[in-house]
Amino acid sequence: MTASNPDFAVIDRAVTAAKAAAPTLAEATPSRRARLLRGLAEALESQQAELVAIADQETGLGPARLNGEVARTAFQLRGFADEVEQGVPYRRVDDGAVAGAPPAGRPHLTRVQVPLGPVAMFSASNFPFAFSVLGGDTASALAAGCPVVVKTHSGHPQLSRAVYELARGVLAEQGWPAGVLGLVESSSRAGGTYLVQHPDTAAVAFTGSHQGGVALWKAANERARPIPFYGELGSINPLVVLPQVLERDGEALAQTLAGSITLGCGQFCTSPGVIVLFDHPASERFVAALGDALRPIATHRMLTDNMRRGFDDGVVRIAGHPDVRSLFEPAADGAGPAPRLFETSATAFIADAHLREEMFGPAAVVVKVKSTAEAVEVLEAIGGTLTATLWGVEDDTADNRALVRAAEHIAGRVLFGGVPTGVAVCHAQQHGGPWPSSTQPQSTSVGFAALERFLRPVALQDAPAWRLA
Repeated sequence: MTASNPDFAVIDRAVTAAKAAAPTLAEATPSRRARLLRGLAEALESQQAELVAIADQETGLGPARLNGEVARTAFQLRGFADEVEQGVPYRRVDDGAVAGAPPAGRPHLTRVQVPLGPVAMFSASNFPFAFSVLGGDTASALAAGCPVVVKTHSGHPQLSRAVYELARGVLAEQGWPAGVLGLVESSSRAGGTYLVQHPDTAAVAFTGSHQGGVALWKAANERARPIPFYGELGSINPLVVLPQVLERDGEALAQTLAGSITLGCGQFCTSPGVIVLFDHPASERFVAALGDALRPIATHRMLTDNMRRGFDDGVVRIAGHPDVRSLFEPAADGAGPAPRLFETSATAFIADAHLREEMFGPAAVVVKVKSTAEAVEVLEAIGGTLTATLWGVEDDTADNRALVRAAEHIAGRVLFGGVPTGVAVCHAQQHGGPWPSSTQPQSTSVGFAALERFLRPVALQDAPAWRLA
């Protein structure tokens, strides 16, 4: 790769500016850094109506969903500002000197956290505000003291430019270097790889497809100096349902689950894609109720033509599998694709990895199991997932303990009620699970712990007073 490519030249300028701005942001006082984050939230809200109109035109997600997303984005920015003011990125651990020889004796050691440097942030398609230019990755990196170079998503380019322009205004008004936040619009895979492998890029935050994420993760690790790659690569989010809970409330739960499967046309990384049911009459009634709830739901158009093609291809692949049957005849497609529901056996699901591939859209697969042990095998076959949901494990039994243990082993978030769509922004949140759902399962991309991704611990030994002031 050479910078003779126009995309590469733009990336060079953005990353070079970010590197130049890095010391200013890293050394900024908590109050100044927090003021930046709050200023960005205020600017976003001040142009909310115009931005939502642009976003709706580009994504078709609808004003209600998009206004809610703006509220979440502003909440995140202000929440990270609070974290900064409370000193979270500046925390240190101090061990005073102890006279004498080791192991009891020691020098004065102070463990501090230093920002990594410029972060390349790849915008997500399905959250044009909350995981884009001023979304959670940007907010958490800025809170940690790292400049951000945003790689826009081709699904909402006008919105990305508009949000970036208002952010530039905030930077200028507050006297920050322009390189604190940069924007690149390359739509090519080569451009994304170049950004990841730029020698001044210090870390990467990515939310997107498994295929694209793995390619960039490899690029980050093939550098002469590999860098952290925080990738969220998608998930099929199994939901295990015990018969007794269906006997109590099967009809209402079917309605709830149908809404979750089709929310946002199924374009959520936490959309429940696998429903594990036990052989039982209550399960049969639940499947019928779920099909009745799904069939009439009209979805909106998908975010991009490529996503629609990918969903259609996934449906054809699943529907054509010899061990899969469709549970109802779908209604005709409207603005978006008709919801789909399929069923297969645990044996087939465990044996064939193709049945465990994500269908990014309004579809799910019912997997029938004969025992708790078989349900555990299904979860183990799924491997890493962002979420796993268990309905009906309230009692402390050996079977329920086995299901919980299996769910905790494969998922970053385990739900004991409700549905996985909807991710709260708070301190206890974990959004990231074992491979292949994410590349760094010990980290989260949602919640206030997300800023820890962009800090590196350094132990200062016998440091001078001015460094510790």
